[in-house]
Amino acid sequence: MKSRKFRAFASIAFLAAFAVSGAAAQQITRIAVVDLQRIIMAYSKDSGAFREFELKKTQIQVEIDKMSSEIRQLQAQKVAADKAGDKPGSQKLEAELGAKVSTYKDFVRTKQAELDAEAKSLSSSNQFYTTVYDKIHSIGESEGYSIVLNLQSADAVMSSVIWYSPMIDITDEVIQALAPKTGQ
Repeated sequence: MKSRKFRAFASIAFLAAFAVSGAAAQQITRIAVVDLQRIIMAYSKDSGAFREFELKKTQIQVEIDKMSSEIRQLQAQKVAADKAGDKPGSQKLEAELGAKVSTYKDFVRTKQAELDAEAKSLSSSNQFYTTVYDKIHSIGESEGYSIVLNLQSADAVMSSVIWYSPMIDITDEVIQALAPKTGQ
């Protein structure tokens, strides 16, 4: 009876050890971040087209933020008109709000298409971009990262990176790797 219990216990222990070793053998996804803005600034003589593109993105984002603010103000005015029982004022604000939202959506769609086309053109024709991408790819692979995210996402209302550990920031490594290639 004791030997049966011992065998059952040994079997369970073996299966548990096997399961743990299998879980440990799975690859852990590693993520890195890179600050493309810092890289562009570090190599500003090589990145004129990038700086222009980033400036255009920033200008578009300022316009989007302004339009969003106007929409929020109209929404607040409509709520106030509804609370005050001002039906004609509320209807006027609703029509104005609909027009602003439509204009906003068209603007965002058009500008995003422009930025996408410009980014595609820039990435396929600009040697600096190709070099930066190659260095990020090389460092990412050599250090075992599964994904590298841009820390500063100027084309979004909020950055997609909420928090990160400085240990995963490979920006300095990319800058150093670019130094011999670009003459700095």
